[in-house]
Parts: sequence; structure tokens; C-alpha cells
Amino acid sequence: MKDIKQQEQIANIARDYYLSKLTISQTSKKYQLSRYLISKYLDDSVSTGLVKITINAPIDRNLEMEAQFKKMFTIQNAFILKDADTTNDDYENIVSFAAEEIQTMIHQSTIVGVAWGGTVATVINHFQPEVNDDVTFTQFAGDNLKYNSAFGSTPLVQKAAAKFDARYLTLPGPLYILNDDIRTTFQQEPAMIPTFSAMSRMDMLFSGLGTMASVDSIPQWRNHRDEILGNADDSDVVGFLYGRPYDINGLILNAQRDKFFGASLDSIMAVTHRVGIVKSKFKGRTLLGALRGGLLTDIVTNESVANRVLLEDHHN
Repeated sequence: MKDIKQQEQIANIARDYYLSKLTISQTSKKYQLSRYLISKYLDDSVSTGLVKITINAPIDRNLEMEAQFKKMFTIQNAFILKDADTTNDDYENIVSFAAEEIQTMIHQSTIVGVAWGGTVATVINHFQPEVNDDVTFTQFAGDNLKYNSAFGSTPLVQKAAAKFDARYLTLPGPLYILNDDIRTTFQQEPAMIPTFSAMSRMDMLFSGLGTMASVDSIPQWRNHRDEILGNADDSDVVGFLYGRPYDINGLILNAQRDKFFGASLDSIMAVTHRVGIVKSKFKGRTLLGALRGGLLTDIVTNESVANRVLLEDHHN
């Protein structure tokens, strides 16, 4: 019991010193303990892990590689971060940097498109809360039906808008509608018109990059893979972006048989900033295809992924 009470007291002392900014003398007087004992408790709070001190150092970028990518591909910005010591640190750096850059772009935007996916969800979680009622967030793709994911079923567009106390528009329909007549008629329904109108006026959007595994992870889409691919050969697909499959040269493989429910490819390609975030080095081919096809205008990744892109470009 004594140890528990002592730990509670140490926690209170640490809270007053680190968060309430009391001096050691003020803390000593408050708890009627010597300054020596207060200092000892503060040291103990750090050494035992009760208090964790994190220093957020600036994230280093590989400027030479960024310039190389901008020269090789038609992109406005290539943010390539230097590799960290661990994979987890790499992921955290990419997400943190992407969140900061995207939040800056949002300040200069009026309608922002939000995609689905774990990477997008994590970036949204890293946004700093602020009030920006001049911006509207819109879903530009139907529901991916991945309700069993760790991020739940709340639309990511809603979560993004909540960070800015802003307006948002959802698209209450599935990501793919295989029946062409239903898909065309559905988007003309009065309830859909505000969202489709906003989609056509997006000035930025941000997205992760998917693969065939992304489609296969959802039973509804896996069972209708052929229709979604427009009968394209599976082996030609290197990635999915904006709900569409594309090859190593960025060619959309189902353009003539597009079952996607959401923004047209023409309206997406007209968006000023199309930001792609890539964390996994196993998506080198996926990113290369997107870059070759001009599907993205801005990318955030790291050296490991960028080197895979260069290697794939050399071999393909």
C-alpha cells in the first residue's frame, strides 16, 4: 500500500513539475518535502518510465533524390525522407511529415477529397486540431465495405472534417457498382448531387496506394474481381489508385469498363494537388506505375521506397 501511495505522490509531483510548470522550490513547499527528495522523485519518474520525454527532431529529407524524382517524373513535389533506424520510425516519420504537409495544403484549399485506407486514417489522426470552416471535405469514392478494420466504419472524411471543425460530404454507396444502369442512375439521385458536385470542384485530395491484395481482402470485391478489373490480366496490375487498377506504366486497365462509384477519372486528374503517401518498400512497382502515369502530383515516402522505385524503373 505504501508503494502505491508513493507512486501516486511521485506521479502528482511529476505532473506539477512538467505540466503545471511549478519550480522545484514550489513543489517542495506544496508537498512539504525537501528539494533533494523532489529532485530524486523527478529523476525516478523518468528512469522508471512513469514520465517519458520525447524530443521531436526535424525529419531529414534526401534533397538530391527529391530533385532526381522531380526530373524523372511529372510531379510538383517529391518529399523523400531519410531512412530511420527502425521500420516503425520510418512509418511514423512518413505519416507525421505527410500530415504536416497536407495540413498546410488544406489551408490553401476549398474542397478536399479524402480516400479510404489505413494510411489515410493514420495521417488524419496526426492532423493538429484547428478551426477552418472555409474548407469542405468530400468523399470521392464509395464505401470500401471494410467494416472489420481497426479504423471502424466511421467515414474517414468525417474524421478529417472533425479535426478542422469543417463541413463534410459523404457518398452513401459501395465503392463498385457492377450494374452500369444502376450506377449511372444512382449518382443522379438528389441525395448524391451535393457530393458529386463537390467532387467535380476538388482542388486537392490525398490517398494511399492500393494493390491487388487490397481488393482481395474484401470478400465482395474478391468474388467479383474480373468485373472490377474489366477482364484485364491480373499479372498486369501493379496497383490501385482512385479505385482503378493500373499497370507499370500507369495505364488504367479498366477505363472502358469502369465500375467505380465516385468521381470520374477526368475530374480526379484535374485536381491541382493529388497527394500519395507510400510507407512500404514493397510498393516500389506500385509507386513507379503511378508516377509514370502522372496519377499523382505530390508524393511523401522515404529512401527505401524511392530506391525500390529506381530499381524497378531500371528493370522495366
